[in-house]
Amino acid sequence: MKAKKKLIARSSPIHGNGVFAACDLPAGVKLVEYKGKRISHDKADRLYAGGSDTGHTFLFTLNEDWIIDANVDGNKARWINHSCDPNCQAVLYEDEKGRRKKDRVIIESLREIKAGEELSYDYGITLEERHTPRLKKIWACRCGSPRCTGTMLKPKRKTPA
Repeated sequence: MKAKKKLIARSSPIHGNGVFAACDLPAGVKLVEYKGKRISHDKADRLYAGGSDTGHTFLFTLNEDWIIDANVDGNKARWINHSCDPNCQAVLYEDEKGRRKKDRVIIESLREIKAGEELSYDYGITLEERHTPRLKKIWACRCGSPRCTGTMLKPKRKTPA
């Protein structure tokens, strides 16, 4: 017997492609693992230098040592869009034996999601460089939520004086 398909990737009104619930999904369940090739932060910097100027990335920071590059061997989880009022969250599962390269990211539902509803989570993007109006425009949020901040960028933390 074939398992019922829970998620469908298709065109999104938020941005480009998106992932949608194919059936009603309960709150608090693991939906999909964010997959891709594990690369070092240095390699990601070499491969994707200037990436903050595109407003588009399939990179997911796994830990201080590794990044998941969903451009290589990625799955449909890479198409889940950002929202300021998300229905999902990205949860880090550390490898039980401490092998940091084996840590995983699982997208889990925060609340009940109805069939046909687009999945989303807060990307939590932090950039080292100054958040200029140009960068805020590049990283504009299109989630449409009444809570929308207008950008996918997280505010920079002010350092105590």
